[in-house]
Amino acid sequence: MPSVFPSIGRGFIGSAGSRPFVNGDLRRIVLIGRDIELRIVSLVVRCREVADDVILFDTGSNDETVELAQEVECPVHHCDIALTPQELTSELIKFGETDGITLFLPITADWKLSQLPLSVNRSREAWDINYLFHPTTSEAKQLDETVLSETTVGHLIVSQSGCEHLASLSAESTPKSIDSNLRVRFVKGDAPIVLPQRESLATASRFAQLFYWMLESKHPLLLFGIPGVVLFVLGYRLSGDLATMFTELNSTSIGVTLITIAMTLTGLFAMMVALILYIMGKQVARIQHQYDWPKAQ
Repeated sequence: MPSVFPSIGRGFIGSAGSRPFVNGDLRRIVLIGRDIELRIVSLVVRCREVADDVILFDTGSNDETVELAQEVECPVHHCDIALTPQELTSELIKFGETDGITLFLPITADWKLSQLPLSVNRSREAWDINYLFHPTTSEAKQLDETVLSETTVGHLIVSQSGCEHLASLSAESTPKSIDSNLRVRFVKGDAPIVLPQRESLATASRFAQLFYWMLESKHPLLLFGIPGVVLFVLGYRLSGDLATMFTELNSTSIGVTLITIAMTLTGLFAMMVALILYIMGKQVARIQHQYDWPKAQ
C-alpha cells in the first residue's frame, strides 16, 4: 500500500520514496464531452499550444461537434462509457495512445477555457496519477476510502504506467488500491477554482470594449450614427428657440433657420444611413456565410 498523508487542498498522496520523477512533458490532451460544437475548434487550437496531440472522446453528440473536430484534424473516438478513471484509461488503451503524460479533461457547461492552464500546470508535477474529482454521493467518507467509480472527473493526469494500472483496477477500487510503486495524488474538489483576473482600462468597461470594437471595425453606427444623433439633437433643440429668438424676418433669421433645418435633416439622414448600412452588412455577412464565400485577404 502507498504511504498516505493529507496534502494541501484536501488531497491524498501516495509516494514511492526515492523513485525518480517521470517525464513532465504533456504528450496529449483528451477532451471528453458531447454537443460542444461552439467550443470544440477553439479548444483544439488552444490545447495544441500546450500538448503534442489532442483527442476527442465523443460521448454521443447530436450536433456538428464530430464534424468540426475532424475538420481541424482532431482524432475522434466514439465511446459510450461511464466517465470513471478506470473506464477512461481503458478506452485510451483501446485507442492505442498511452505513451507519455495524458490529461483527461471533461468539457461541461460549467468548464471555462481559463481553467486549462491550471490543469496543464498540474500535468508538469510529474505524478503517475493526479486525479481531481468531485464526489457524486453525499455520504461522508475519508479521502482514501472514496470509491473511484463514484466520483466525477475534474481532471485526470496519468503517465503510461499510471494509465495501465488504473485500467486494471476494479470498479470498487479506492485510492488505497493504487500500487505503492506509483506516485499518486488524489484531490477532492469541493468548489470550482476561481482564478483572479487582471483587467486593463480598455477591458474593464463594457462601453470601452464596444467603443474600441467600433473604432477597429469602422462600424457604420459609429461613422454615421453618432454624428447623426449629435446633429439631430442640436438641430431639434435650436429649432425650439427660433420662435422667441427672432422677432423680425431678415437675412440673419432666415440664415439661422435654414442652418437649423439643414442640421436637423442631415442628422436624421445620417442616422438612417447608419441603420441601413448596418442592416446591409449583416445581410451580406449572412449570405457569405451561407454560400461559404472566400474572405477578402
